[in-house]
Amino acid sequence: MKRIFLLATILLLSVNVGAKSAAKNSKAKIEVAQLVKTTKSWNGAGLPNYPQGQPEITILRIKIPVGAKLPMHEHPVINAGVLLSGELTVKTVNGKILYLKAGDPIVEVVDTWHYGINEGKQPAEIIVFYAGTIGEKITIKK
Repeated sequence: MKRIFLLATILLLSVNVGAKSAAKNSKAKIEVAQLVKTTKSWNGAGLPNYPQGQPEITILRIKIPVGAKLPMHEHPVINAGVLLSGELTVKTVNGKILYLKAGDPIVEVVDTWHYGINEGKQPAEIIVFYAGTIGEKITIKK
């Protein structure tokens, strides 16, 4: 449960990356927008239970050039992210497709072979949060 809270908190805080500080204006309102709350990944599959062991959180900022295709891979751990800019298409080996545009959240598929491709007209940038355990890989390439 603590991992889920930490992951959700980090995800919400990351949405404001690059935003100007509201501290300058004491009348500014703090806004919180829930981007996603789910027990399933984007393809509808249920998320697995967390493994036992010392939790380890990994946060990656991934930049994908126009036309670039990520290698086929899978994640053995739960992960979620927000596409900060550009567009990204995610495809699984069994034909499921997800189209993301800037600002869209994603709860990634777990133990499912997939890849991403930037079919847009500008570089795509995504921040992804992985909730794993020490010594566990977050990504396995085919």
